[in-house]
Amino acid sequence: MSVIVAPSILAADYLNLGEQIKLVENAGAKYLHIDIMDGDFVPSISYGPDWVKQIKASGSKLTLDVHLMVNHPEKIIDTFADAGADIIGVHVEATPHIHRALQMIKNAGARAEVVINPGTPVALIEPVLYMVDQVLVMTVNPGFGGQKFLPEEIEKVAQLRDYKKSHGLNFDIEIDGGVNDKTIVEAYKAGTTVAVAGSYVYDKVDPAAKVKKLIEATDFEVD
Repeated sequence: MSVIVAPSILAADYLNLGEQIKLVENAGAKYLHIDIMDGDFVPSISYGPDWVKQIKASGSKLTLDVHLMVNHPEKIIDTFADAGADIIGVHVEATPHIHRALQMIKNAGARAEVVINPGTPVALIEPVLYMVDQVLVMTVNPGFGGQKFLPEEIEKVAQLRDYKKSHGLNFDIEIDGGVNDKTIVEAYKAGTTVAVAGSYVYDKVDPAAKVKKLIEATDFEVD
């Protein structure tokens, strides 16, 4: 077993995006992480649904893991599902209707993910864990690439792992932020199954080698 690697195109070379995606896919990445930012929930602004549609149409076999860092995500869930998102993540902090948002994702035929920021406890999402396919624990504050990994967030991963076991659930646990071949090890031991890596992978040196390093670093069994 090893972690599922989800390179984030936020750090990729946009002028050569097709090539950048092929590099990580051929190296063993299984997901492609696409951060949608609205300039409101987070300060930055990123892509729209046409990016997802074009990547889907490119022939890539990668699972498109779309992370909505937006307020009131209910307004755009169907748009991104129609564009080809396989997984859609919504922040519990971004909507007073998290159950409805997750239900919308599932009704649209995508896998539903709930996301929590560093300042948000796991207890806040326990009422909806039964209905999700994936939980994303932010290991940095959302909105910017290149931040330092927050090791205290590993405890949330362990809490989610234990909750999953005790309640007979089967969701994936994803982390996002500051991931490299060192920080991923303890997170994987704690129960991480999917790891987003942006700056570490797409540092303009060798994206394929970085993906392989993450896989190799977690190529061991955990209890």
